[in-house]
Amino acid sequence: MSAATVQIDEVRSAAFRIPTEQPESDGTLEWDAVTVVVAEADAGGQTGLGYTYTDAAAAQVVAGTLAGAVQGHDAMATGTAWWSMVRAIRNLGWPGISATAISAVDVALWDLKAKLLDVCVADLLGRARDTVPVYGSGGLTSYSQSELCEQLAGWVSDGIPRVKMKVGRDPDADPARVRAAREAIGDDAELFVDANGAYSRKEALALAETYRQEAGVSWFEEPVSSEDLDGLRQIRSRAPAGMAVTAGEYGYEPAYFRRMLDAEAVDVLQADVTRTCGITGLQAVGALCTAYEVPFSAHCAPQIHAHAGCAIGALRHCEYFHTHARAERILFDGVLDPVDGALEPDASRPGLGIELKRADADRYRV
Repeated sequence: MSAATVQIDEVRSAAFRIPTEQPESDGTLEWDAVTVVVAEADAGGQTGLGYTYTDAAAAQVVAGTLAGAVQGHDAMATGTAWWSMVRAIRNLGWPGISATAISAVDVALWDLKAKLLDVCVADLLGRARDTVPVYGSGGLTSYSQSELCEQLAGWVSDGIPRVKMKVGRDPDADPARVRAAREAIGDDAELFVDANGAYSRKEALALAETYRQEAGVSWFEEPVSSEDLDGLRQIRSRAPAGMAVTAGEYGYEPAYFRRMLDAEAVDVLQADVTRTCGITGLQAVGALCTAYEVPFSAHCAPQIHAHAGCAIGALRHCEYFHTHARAERILFDGVLDPVDGALEPDASRPGLGIELKRADADRYRV
């Protein structure tokens, strides 16, 4: 290392469990809290902050495996640190908890590097755009129809011109809920639906026609399991004109996304920076989308994607998921709110522009 190297001194982790406002569910899962694992990295008198949505076990992977893999590395060499972490989890396996743990540390290292250079992460990465369009996301299957309509209409009223609701818990009742949502948001806003893989192929094909014809749905996310690439391709090829079939949020390593693109399974590829081994991994997904000429959409974690998304040329938009936006507001100072349907990183705040509310966060510490 050169004399000018700024060494990473320490990496720490903590897990926080944020209860939801009420029990929540989508087409295939139920929950009453979200767990956020936070990683911090120190170098040159600055502290970088990163986080991921995962199990608390990821905090142990950060402390027990990843910290030793990056401590002593040059804080400017985020790529070197990333590959060191990937090598360190060889025997643990790449997908799953390991990838989410790497994600938290990698984001912290990008935040740290940006703070050392006194720039925001979006500018450090090199912007392809100034803002990241968002869509309001929630509309959970656990909501009553009135709660569903109030939430979606509220986002449209706030200037977000596209909103997403969950389907799949009750396929027989779904069409009526989708029609109610359309009536609530009016004719001008885009309406998306997300089944989280709950439907069979035949159900998905039939409902794609119904949703498009009766409610103008333009986005059908995970109509079947994201592991069913043949099914996704079949539905994509037969879906009504004007309806995009999408998936990818459960991807962890670049090969996953390449397989999905090779299978021609989606019209829009999704990925989540808190699962793709961080910003470094997300950039690889963005490059794949550019190479395959497939649009990209960022899944959840809006405070990180607001910066990382600015540097992805193929980006269409970012999911502004109610549950995650609320958790980030509870844990962090400096969170961004959508303005005119987009998030704009604050260039005057170095790094991601957020800081952990330590006193408030401690009450949620696992």
